[in-house]
Amino acid sequence: MEAPKTIAIDGPVAAGKTALGKALAEKLGYRFLDTGLMYRAVSWLAIQQGAGADNEGAVMRIAQTCPIRPIGDDGASMVIGEQILGEELRHPAVDLASSQVSTYQGVRSALVKQQKQIADEGPVVMAGRDIGTVVLPDAPLKLFIVASPEVRARRRYEEMRDLGKEVEFQEVLDDLLARDHRDESRDASPLKAAPDAVVLDTDGKTLCQVVQHALRIAEGVQ
Repeated sequence: MEAPKTIAIDGPVAAGKTALGKALAEKLGYRFLDTGLMYRAVSWLAIQQGAGADNEGAVMRIAQTCPIRPIGDDGASMVIGEQILGEELRHPAVDLASSQVSTYQGVRSALVKQQKQIADEGPVVMAGRDIGTVVLPDAPLKLFIVASPEVRARRRYEEMRDLGKEVEFQEVLDDLLARDHRDESRDASPLKAAPDAVVLDTDGKTLCQVVQHALRIAEGVQ
């Protein structure tokens, strides 16, 4: 059975939605969009312009006036204006700023509009925090990926250590819990599962197992 052409994936930080989204898109031959990188692109440009994440007006103008597009089907890089961004999107300062930038309603509204346009261009797997509830509420398949805070923090901790960053596990866990609270309690598009989303718990499962489960679900959606 053919999979739906639009698949929305949501979940908290480090739950595994990006890894799942990339693998699922590759299996299906779809485009993948990590919407979190769009917020990072806005944050990067704000930093470059000396605005800073606290300057809501300046950040909102960037989101409203600078088109942002993914490069390639894997969605690992973004172009904002004429600037191509790859590893710059993963800089710690950008990571910190994007957490604040993503709370601004004006920024979210501007980027949601762009995300909807990208979805209209063809088959897509789109991952984020509000895809099934706000960006693509009519998506025929919505997945909500979860894992325990400790498992998610361990993933993030090992990822940061692999990048050569000296961090303590407790520091990573505390930051993750604080980010969960911000995502779930913000006024603009809070993190929550859509009523018709299928919840996938990735605790104790390999990426291959999660991808195979998601594929079975996708193939069963009419």
